[in-house]
Amino acid sequence: MTAISRSGSGGSGRRGVAALVCGALAAGGLAAAGVAALEPVGAAASSHREAPLISGTPQYDNTDVYAFVSPDKPDSTTVIANWTPFEEPAGGPNFYPFAEDAQYDLHIDNDGDAQGDLLFRYTFKTHTKNEKTFLYNTGPVESLDDPDLNVTQTYDLELIKLKKQKAVHRTKLADDVPVAPSNVGKASMPDYAALRDQAVYKLSNGAQTFAGQADDPFFLDLRVFDLLYGGNLSEVGNDTLKGYNVNSIALQVPTDLITQSSHQPIVGIWSTTQRKNAQGHFTQVSRLGNPLVNEVVNPIEDKDEFNASAPWDDARFLKNVTHPELPKLIEAIYQIEAPDEPRDDLVDVFLKGVEDLNQPPHVTPSEQLRLNTSIEPAAEPKRLGVLDGDTAGFPNGRRLTDDVIDASLQVVEGELLGAKNDLGDAVDENDKDFEKAFPYVALPTEGSRGPLAEGTGSGNDVRNQLGDALQPASSWTDGDTGLIAASAGAGAAGILLIGGGLMWWRRMRGRAY
Repeated sequence: MTAISRSGSGGSGRRGVAALVCGALAAGGLAAAGVAALEPVGAAASSHREAPLISGTPQYDNTDVYAFVSPDKPDSTTVIANWTPFEEPAGGPNFYPFAEDAQYDLHIDNDGDAQGDLLFRYTFKTHTKNEKTFLYNTGPVESLDDPDLNVTQTYDLELIKLKKQKAVHRTKLADDVPVAPSNVGKASMPDYAALRDQAVYKLSNGAQTFAGQADDPFFLDLRVFDLLYGGNLSEVGNDTLKGYNVNSIALQVPTDLITQSSHQPIVGIWSTTQRKNAQGHFTQVSRLGNPLVNEVVNPIEDKDEFNASAPWDDARFLKNVTHPELPKLIEAIYQIEAPDEPRDDLVDVFLKGVEDLNQPPHVTPSEQLRLNTSIEPAAEPKRLGVLDGDTAGFPNGRRLTDDVIDASLQVVEGELLGAKNDLGDAVDENDKDFEKAFPYVALPTEGSRGPLAEGTGSGNDVRNQLGDALQPASSWTDGDTGLIAASAGAGAAGILLIGGGLMWWRRMRGRAY
């Protein structure tokens, strides 16, 4: 789908508004200074750097939450939460560990009262084998316990049952589970898929857990920052997050573990990050349920407060939903009439759940990703989910393949109120295929990605070229005498350099790094 409307009238305006809305959804809103002068404010996509404070501490920054009935195991539910936006794959030597002073939490509300009933808590530890080297790995890594994997992480997983936000029972589900490392590159990790498989840990109750690096599954065109796509739409349709990774936590549990009962199968899900402060207490610094909320709905003055808040206090943000800024900006700039306020349709979708689909009885409005676990997975998922008749998709939970940008965009512009539109950013799928089995996320892009050196191919790398130059003297012709002499001179210089290096090493041997 391209960034156009189904309506025949106002075509150019709607094509323009697609670029605006995509950017606003990703950036967190736009400041309008007239039709001719628009500049985006805030930062990037979904929950990628979405609020002023969290943008400076990416290890604690939730980027996205996904929740869906497992397609290959329909009696279970999978929750995926991601952190650390925009991981450049070659970002060594420290790469991208989970924070050790953080609690990464997955929350479940199984009765619709906006209070958490279950909490799955992940905490991480870092282990270093040799602190006298700068290397993340000191040789090819073939397993998670390979001695050449110098820096490793493990995590503990705890299930906490709550009542009125007080812990009433704690269960240690897993202890010292290995984390899949950052994908350094093909030479360091020649079979990264095997490392990923080793990081999937099966629990005694049939659940599975995973923590490690993954390809960022969120897909959209974010290049609104270049003066609204350079003033035209000729370059839309490029996945801005292509090639970037995230740190991913995935948990698959028997559905009856998290639901209130078979008669009340709807759960609300959100994730948070708590960081230890100087006094040793944990303080919430990031929160995420539905995508795009803290970008588009909340103004800058509310963003940090929202990240530190909880669903049971969401009434304070209600006006941001019932009287949203984005449709007014669109109307002012592109003369597309904004839907009438208050926007009760947005309250139903994002704060209550859709009636007769994923709205729990006696629901308390709050910002959560709501999932009806009794709806079976679709044999052929549709990227627009519920808007396209696929009730197993967004906003009934969120699958990895759901195009939440296009779906949210169309709802904001009044799709549920009869204002039919087909707005979108022309990015309809992820750049990498998702896996068919848990943890479902695509493998991370490796740090050694990129074109081969000039003159090389898959069977002729740089070392082969060097080998070709080191042929026996008998194979050279008389015309190569100068080259042989030059090579001999270079070899002698190399020996001198090596000897000098050894002497320096002996002098420096006793010094600390």
